[in-house]
Amino acid sequence: MSHIQSKYIALHVGLFWGIEVFVIKNEDNIIIKLDEKIMYDQFVLNSKIEDKIINNNNKFIKQLISQRKLKTEFKLISKEDNLAKKISE
Repeated sequence: MSHIQSKYIALHVGLFWGIEVFVIKNEDNIIIKLDEKIMYDQFVLNSKIEDKIINNNNKFIKQLISQRKLKTEFKLISKEDNLAKKISE
């Protein structure tokens, strides 16, 4: 599994978890901060990538967003500004 694939899976799991424990409610406004330009481009610009795992997770993430009528804003951040990086160090 590639580094990017794992980030898509983590985003999918995190979004699903947030919905299931009611941290994220239907029609909420959420900001999703991404430190990978390829991910940002896929969500904001609908760019294509030839990776089945990434495409499946992207589809499920967009499906969750649509089903819950979430208002999303995607932001591209630097790797240094990623709070998750600080936890994993």
